[in-house]
Amino acid sequence: MRRLLALLLVGTLAGCSLPTLEFQRTPTDERPTAPQRPVAHAYGPPLPAGSAVEEPGAEEPREINTWDIEGSLRPYASEPDLHLTIPHIMERGRIIVGVDQSQNLLSFRDSVTGELEGFEVDLAREIARDIFGDPELVDFRFVESANRASALENHEVDIIIRTMTVTRTRQQEVAFSSPYLTTDSRLLVMSNSAITGVAQLPGRTVCVTDGSTALEKARIHAPQSRILKTRSWADCLVALQQSQADAILSDDPILSGIAAQDPYTEIVGESLAAESYAVAAARSDEHLNTDGLVRQVNATIERVRADGTWWRLYDRWFAVYLATSGPPPLMYRPEDAPQPPAPEEEAP
Repeated sequence: MRRLLALLLVGTLAGCSLPTLEFQRTPTDERPTAPQRPVAHAYGPPLPAGSAVEEPGAEEPREINTWDIEGSLRPYASEPDLHLTIPHIMERGRIIVGVDQSQNLLSFRDSVTGELEGFEVDLAREIARDIFGDPELVDFRFVESANRASALENHEVDIIIRTMTVTRTRQQEVAFSSPYLTTDSRLLVMSNSAITGVAQLPGRTVCVTDGSTALEKARIHAPQSRILKTRSWADCLVALQQSQADAILSDDPILSGIAAQDPYTEIVGESLAAESYAVAAARSDEHLNTDGLVRQVNATIERVRADGTWWRLYDRWFAVYLATSGPPPLMYRPEDAPQPPAPEEEAP
């Protein structure tokens, strides 16, 4: 019986044919590939996203003119009607400020609360206080260093408070307030590094953010060094920690914020340049007059200098790391303070 069943099973299988399965394979050249990320060394980790390496001498350095600059607009001689001087902001009910979110001590997001904090964030709130009577009526927008001028030109923000150095070239692109902070440019290195200044930089890699004046300084003071250009100073710190960069070149308030995050780093070398940070607004054009906004920002800068707020903010954020002789001098054009615009009289 078992033999009969076995023969029947064999016959059944012989009379049946299994379907042929055809697999469609994607040609190798059509397979999606992940975008390549640049690496600093053949066996090193990938560089921060959006970064690039500039070889020595690849770009000619451009002069950074921080001395032959035009002064800002003076505040109005008396209290203005803000609905006449900054109507678009008053109608909106908030001021939109472009800042960073990763510059420790200056403008960064607190890891516990998620709130933006720092010297520049506090200054933005003081500007809102003087406009609306409420320091919280601010919309903060993250703006990358390389996009600061375009964010103003496209009216994505009302003002930029993001370590923007006043230069003659930039004054052709944006309208600056009087400075709120003065700085010196130096180097940040690992504590066990042999670097003590720019003399040790040839053949090494210097990290800066793209679009910053530090990029031009690196080309000027480190012409024999590779330059790692990143999107943020936080990326530079990561590159330094991973031995993808040997030094970070920037202004001392920025370097102090970086050093506060890593006790194994230190600021070294002589000052390479003295600069000033100012609030930036779009230049006035036929579509939008920003003169009233610049004058209003300068009124706040004068007020925080006079009532001690500037010192309170500096002591909170920088006193442990940086000495200072006080707020920078006011820089205005040779003009008398104008009277604010008067409302138009209604026709009888």
